[in-house]
Amino acid sequence: MSKLNNKTIVITGGNSGIGYSTAKQMKEDGAKVVILGRDEEKVTAAAKELGVDSVVADVSNLKQLESAVAKIKEKYSPIDTLFVNAGVYFGEPIGSTTEASFDHIMSINFKGAVFTIEKFLPILKDGGSIISLSTTMAEPGLGMGGGSIYSASKAALNAYCRTAVTELAARKIRVNTVSPGPITTPIFGKTGMSSEQLNGFAQVMQNRVPLKRFGSPEEVAKLVAFLASDDSLFINGAEITIDGGININPGLFV
Repeated sequence: MSKLNNKTIVITGGNSGIGYSTAKQMKEDGAKVVILGRDEEKVTAAAKELGVDSVVADVSNLKQLESAVAKIKEKYSPIDTLFVNAGVYFGEPIGSTTEASFDHIMSINFKGAVFTIEKFLPILKDGGSIISLSTTMAEPGLGMGGGSIYSASKAALNAYCRTAVTELAARKIRVNTVSPGPITTPIFGKTGMSSEQLNGFAQVMQNRVPLKRFGSPEEVAKLVAFLASDDSLFINGAEITIDGGININPGLFV
């Protein structure tokens, strides 16, 4: 398949998980891919494995974002698609939320995502595409214990993107959001839970999914690649859930 031939794609948080799998899928589909990551060693190694370009940048640092945009502009401008994927998760129960974790989550998941879009807009071609990665935890009726700030950060991004759909329409830029449910990515290992707790949580969550399994990063990547392709030119303002049907069993998250 070569649905992304001659397209240039920028992916934040492209060195692991969904970002890595999406970079791989898009490269296979013919795109020129640039991944961003804040850990120089990891993002450089991932780019070498994938055969794509990389730029080191922490999306919560506006100067680093501006530097990344300048480097990509020099080589690739204009770009066709921006996949706003970088994000972090830390679980804290309400009543125990710390200012440090609040600031860290919001600085990457919301501020970082917003300014990634703001800074890349000048080099995003008219008729291009912005795809943001959200979560089912940001949807009404779904609230997983310990995930209040994470969910809020993604809900805020969703609201920003809804407005972007209208404001960027004059440039024919499409803005869509992908909301994964339980996906086998490294983010679960960063929750602070022990291996035993993680295994128990994973089993409960898997049992709630009608398909009785977790999704894979590759499955999310195929959806994102589709949204970046010309096959989806009339899809705009969509918030697409990819969760195996877990949204019909919201009791898990209460």
